[in-house]
Amino acid sequence: MKAILFDMDRTLLPMDEELFIKTYFGGLARKLCPIGIEKDPLIAAIWKATSAMIKNGGSCTNYGVFWKVFADETGRDAAPFIEASDDFYTKEFYDVKAVTSKNPLAVEAVKIAREAADYVVLASQPIFPMAAQIARASFVGLKSEDFDHITAYETESYAKPNPKYYEAICKRLGVEPKDCLMIGNDEKEDMYAASQAGLNCYLVTDNINAREDYPWDGPRGSFMDMIQMLKNLE
Repeated sequence: MKAILFDMDRTLLPMDEELFIKTYFGGLARKLCPIGIEKDPLIAAIWKATSAMIKNGGSCTNYGVFWKVFADETGRDAAPFIEASDDFYTKEFYDVKAVTSKNPLAVEAVKIAREAADYVVLASQPIFPMAAQIARASFVGLKSEDFDHITAYETESYAKPNPKYYEAICKRLGVEPKDCLMIGNDEKEDMYAASQAGLNCYLVTDNINAREDYPWDGPRGSFMDMIQMLKNLE
């Protein structure tokens, strides 16, 4: 295998997604509201900008899309919000670890993947800045150096479930999709989208995000099963 890609949230990093978002947005609002914006319009602007990133067709980075839409929605200069946001993700964001769960097998899985493939990618939805991706990886003992590429809103111009997100990763690495493996928990964003791009896929079922309209009938198993599958690739 040339490259192995891992999803993060609810794959490598177990969490209650609803509680995570509530805690995360609460902390971000406490950081940004003092700049001069009420919480409700702030959160509404963040959701609108996030939706725009997911629909990004490749014209610019997700970072560019997010902050343009944010500025348009709030009618405010984005610069002070960008500065405060950057500070938040390197400091207060680490507090959300309290609402995630441990996964002692995450480090082992990535280590085995590194032995089985030329490249290992943290293919987390690129609607977060790089600092937030690295922070969440650290919650399960992983470091940026464990990956050859980490997708973030600064580096990507597409997002899941657009197959072009996966195509762009393969192009960046100089590998063919057929020689890559995507590991994730979401039937649509991970399995369907990656398979449409031509990647092999493995569905981790511990915290599965089943999609009625995008059922996955390919390889699947628990996190422990996935580790055994990776060992068999070596």
